[in-house]
Amino acid sequence: MWKWDYVIELLPKLLNAFLVTLGATLLGFLISILIGLVFALAGRSAYRPIRWTIRSIVEFIRSTPLLVQVFFLYYSVPMLTGLAMSAFVTGVFALGLHYGTYMSEVFRSGIDAVPRGQWEASTALHLSKRKTWLSVILPQALPPIIPMMGNYLIVIFKETPTLSAITLVELLLTAKSEASVSYRVFEPYTVVGLLFLIVSLIFSYGIRQLEKRMLRHEHPGGGEKR
Repeated sequence: MWKWDYVIELLPKLLNAFLVTLGATLLGFLISILIGLVFALAGRSAYRPIRWTIRSIVEFIRSTPLLVQVFFLYYSVPMLTGLAMSAFVTGVFALGLHYGTYMSEVFRSGIDAVPRGQWEASTALHLSKRKTWLSVILPQALPPIIPMMGNYLIVIFKETPTLSAITLVELLLTAKSEASVSYRVFEPYTVVGLLFLIVSLIFSYGIRQLEKRMLRHEHPGGGEKR
């Protein structure tokens, strides 16, 4: 039987864990964007060794499980370097690094979609590389990839339970701990499942609205074709 009094008792703990989960998600997503953009730009380098190195790193990270990477960063890196990180910092960096490799492909597809004429026009106008990227290429490359970036934000959010393996007290670990104490599994896991569903839907809605806003900004006349 569902017990509302037990759910009300659980809520403060689950909400605290939710804040940890949300923080790990957003920070991991920001790191993945930075890493993805750096990898995408480095992958276009004129120097073959740099392109080969980036390609190898991306393939290696994408070909190994996130959980293995989390364990390596949390247990092995401190042994090798003497640099210990908290479970939260390790988890955030692991999420950012892992999904940064996927984000690099998203950025690459957006950059490749920019018409060649835009590059040629920038060269003809003697724009610097920095100005070309910031004022011409990236503003055109970003709007089409917003949905894909949003998808990875939701994926990262749903992957945060992986971090419970290194004792990060996120939503799922909190629900598991409460269930083991109370011997009631229905309420904790149901509430956690609903939280994941609701937040994923909110993220999805927000991404759609952002995409529409960017498209309106790009086509202020409504984008009508004549």
